[in-house]
Amino acid sequence: MAPGFDPALPQACPGQCVPRAPLGWSEPALLWIGPPDQVPDCPAAAPSIGYEGHAGFTAAPPRTCPACLCDPPDASCELPAAWRAHASFPCGVPGAAETSFAAPAGWDGACSATNTVAAGQVCDGALCAQSLEIPAPRVLPGTCTARSAEAPEEPGEPAPGGSFALLARACTGTVLASCSDPGTTCVAAPPAGDGAPPEGFLTCIHHEGEQGCPATYPDRHVFHAGVEDTRGCAPCGCGEPSGSTCSILASAFSDGACSQLVVGVVVSSEAPFCGAIVPGTALGSRSASVIRFEPGACEPTGGEPTGGVALLDAATFCCRPAPAPESAPT
Repeated sequence: MAPGFDPALPQACPGQCVPRAPLGWSEPALLWIGPPDQVPDCPAAAPSIGYEGHAGFTAAPPRTCPACLCDPPDASCELPAAWRAHASFPCGVPGAAETSFAAPAGWDGACSATNTVAAGQVCDGALCAQSLEIPAPRVLPGTCTARSAEAPEEPGEPAPGGSFALLARACTGTVLASCSDPGTTCVAAPPAGDGAPPEGFLTCIHHEGEQGCPATYPDRHVFHAGVEDTRGCAPCGCGEPSGSTCSILASAFSDGACSQLVVGVVVSSEAPFCGAIVPGTALGSRSASVIRFEPGACEPTGGEPTGGVALLDAATFCCRPAPAPESAPT
């Protein structure tokens, strides 16, 4: 207890008597507002830092998002295996017999002599081989790999979200004194004279969040604890492949060694083939090879800017008007 202080007797306020804070507001404190590199120490009459916040935020420009690209799909061309001979021309006449001239499962197009049709073979009273059907090759579309048009940035600290032009520091202290007006309270007075910073201290009350100010403390200031920068770029992705095509050279032979050609034709993935052959011709072997393949392309997705900059934890300070500077004597 300070020497000479008697709690039974009213004490003269050594600071300033100011209106009491409304319900829900903090008791008045001394608030300094100015550039962050000029923040002063709290004055001796109010030595404790009760709050620090920021104002005057300027966001840093967002990083430009690079374009997204898609590598060609890892597509492939599957050779058709279910070749068939028809006892008619054209293929598929109702009631006409069909005879399998199928390649083995997993066929790679090399000469194959499975499921042969003999010369002059008869099916339901008609020559089995009057036309030959070769199904369309099938494109297995695969998937595309997404990538950015630019090399990824080197790892390191993330770019700051921006900067604040002003820092606010509220200073508090305990004043064991009372004021004669019961509607006022005794608080530390702002420093004066050479010890005061150029911007000076204001007497203010505080409330969390953004609030309006009472008439007794009309000057409103809103500060924030910091900033959260969630700006970034949407990840790159790829849509489904489209535009894939495949064409093969398919050949049928009458012997089992792929040497005596019966028919050789280009078949695309867009349509099967069915053509006439000399009726009764033997079908002894087949071969096929891919002669043109377009894997198609995927439409890239992503790459657009995401997120934003949000100021955190608003606080409102309502202040007494700063006293007008004294005019110099004339």
